[in-house]
Amino acid sequence: LSFFVSDGLELRPKYNGILHCMTTVWKHEGLRGLYQGVTPNMVGAGASWGLYFFFYNAIKAYKKEGKMESLSASEHLVSAAEAGAMTLCITNPIWVTKTRLVLQYNAGVDPSKRQYRGMCDALIKIYKTEGIRGLYKGFVPGLFGTSHGALQFMAYEDLKERYNKYRNRVSDTKLNTVEYIMMAAVSKIFAVSATYPYQVVRARLQDQHNTYSGVFDVIRRTWRKEGIPGFYKGIIPNVIRVTPACCITFVVYENVSGFLLGFRKENN
Repeated sequence: LSFFVSDGLELRPKYNGILHCMTTVWKHEGLRGLYQGVTPNMVGAGASWGLYFFFYNAIKAYKKEGKMESLSASEHLVSAAEAGAMTLCITNPIWVTKTRLVLQYNAGVDPSKRQYRGMCDALIKIYKTEGIRGLYKGFVPGLFGTSHGALQFMAYEDLKERYNKYRNRVSDTKLNTVEYIMMAAVSKIFAVSATYPYQVVRARLQDQHNTYSGVFDVIRRTWRKEGIPGFYKGIIPNVIRVTPACCITFVVYENVSGFLLGFRKENN
């Protein structure tokens, strides 16, 4: 997040790259500094993936009802976008608290500069000072961000289908763990590369250290000060961070869902 919002504001620490960022945070704030915002990140990631898969599969089942053929790539895209929008309506406040907790500069060095003591404290204070609107900052670019999940799931489903076709297997044949990891990694990198700028815009809107009038103000000021590279700040550490987690999530989901479906068939 420090990379996302690094827009030249004087109070922000300056980093030359991911290693310099990590060593600087470790030097000034210790281990705790490297784990700022970990609680809302865990809660948000768990809730988001759980809700996303729930909504996505429910929407897919509804659209496939009465149809013999598989859903098309566009239908997967729309289903994933709808699931993402529904998920964001529930989880946006969690991501706001994560951003605020991470961007407490020098809080590890001087506890008096800590605005928020934790996730619940941040939620309460944001609600008291900024209302519901404060908890839903970055919601609009977040809606654009549903394209990230939509593209990822479309690519993931299409890759699985094409791979099974290449191997002369039925389109919905279960893959092994390594194959699921490959499909998840490729689809995630593709989605991140295609939609990364929205994450920069959303993070800057949620940042408590700067004031923007809206999405277009963020885009205009970022373009004027930093140009195109400003919209891709931190993309490498972001890919390194999210891809392994995505691979693990998809592998667990595919194997657990396969186990539960098999268990249900046995009992029927």
